[in-house]
Amino acid sequence: MAGAILGLIDIQPTFMPGGELPVPDGDAIVPVVNNLLKQFGHAFATQDWHPLGHASFASTHPGRQSYESVTLPYGPQVLWPDHGIAGSANAAIHPGIDQTRIEVIIRKGCNRDIDSYSAFFENDHTTPTGLQGWLQQRGFTQLYLCGLATDFCVAWSAEDARRLGFEVTVIEDACRGIGLPANGQTTEGQTTIDQARHRLTTLGVRFINSATMEIT
Repeated sequence: MAGAILGLIDIQPTFMPGGELPVPDGDAIVPVVNNLLKQFGHAFATQDWHPLGHASFASTHPGRQSYESVTLPYGPQVLWPDHGIAGSANAAIHPGIDQTRIEVIIRKGCNRDIDSYSAFFENDHTTPTGLQGWLQQRGFTQLYLCGLATDFCVAWSAEDARRLGFEVTVIEDACRGIGLPANGQTTEGQTTIDQARHRLTTLGVRFINSATMEIT
């Protein structure tokens, strides 16, 4: 396990049933993630941590609805229900997660004008979160990712990690996806779980199940 670390992406109540932006079955990953944490000596976590009036919120754009896509100065942006509000209970890491092995928490989406899906960069693809430097200084080269949502924050984190030179594995049964839109027809800035998986596989990201995983 030398050089390996588990990454918990946005495992927050805001993304679970009863939350502001619920991912279907999102709460089901909590026991799976806790079992994974027992197998890793090291872990990091991310949190969506938005100020009120964030540019990614549909409520910030009069006349727009949630899940529409708009173009912001940094490119296409899906508009979301207000979620991950900084300081709120639903923006905390889910209370059922065992945090004893989480060594650093990266809060993203803090800039009111730029959304941030990836654990590494905001959605302008240039503003860093600082996670890359922390991982490299600590000597981690293999990232195992789990969390919410497969087709957004997990996928964008995995893609950036591969481009930065990390070995990346997504643990599928410890993730859940939004799957926008359900009919598979996408608009600019939107994706489906299958599209995300294909894109990541092409980049060299591995997909495994926790029951059969081997940490190298």
